[in-house]
Amino acid sequence: MSTPLTLSDLMAMDRHALHGVMERGHPLDPDALAGRMYLGVDLSLPDFARKLLWHTFRKTFHRDEATGEVRGWNVKMKQLGVDGPREPLTDRRGRPITFGHYRVRSAECACFPKGWRGAHFLDYGAGRNTFFDVARFGRTPLVAVNEGSQRLLLGWEVFAVGPWMLPFPLYWALRDEGPLDQVVPPPR
Repeated sequence: MSTPLTLSDLMAMDRHALHGVMERGHPLDPDALAGRMYLGVDLSLPDFARKLLWHTFRKTFHRDEATGEVRGWNVKMKQLGVDGPREPLTDRRGRPITFGHYRVRSAECACFPKGWRGAHFLDYGAGRNTFFDVARFGRTPLVAVNEGSQRLLLGWEVFAVGPWMLPFPLYWALRDEGPLDQVVPPPR
């Protein structure tokens, strides 16, 4: 049995090594994801882009009572570092700013670039995102990094544009941060 990978290990890897982890990744357990929130950490943007955009974010998972599916959303966070406090950015009413709603889907019949054959992906196209939310094109493969554990996940950005699946050399990690503290309805 090999030593489990950590978030620090992933942060030290280049894109090729991260894709290798994606290829060797383990299936998710959507039931275990439901009701959890994760610290998201960008692993591949250049430093200048992180300063303009973000380095950390929150990704959530919730069992939708109406459909029975596991769905989720991203939360914009104050950029206080990977080990800093977790403070969501809020709107004028004090509500967390969310974007990029998605549903956890089986990848069994999906055809992903680079021959990726995993078990699950995040389908942002099914998340009822607004026209202005570019996340709506996302079909993001997601794997558990260590066998038998959902504490550390790895995602890879793939966009669906018409019939094409366009891979981007962008990866991010998710580290389990505990129970979901607030349920956000999907966009209307």
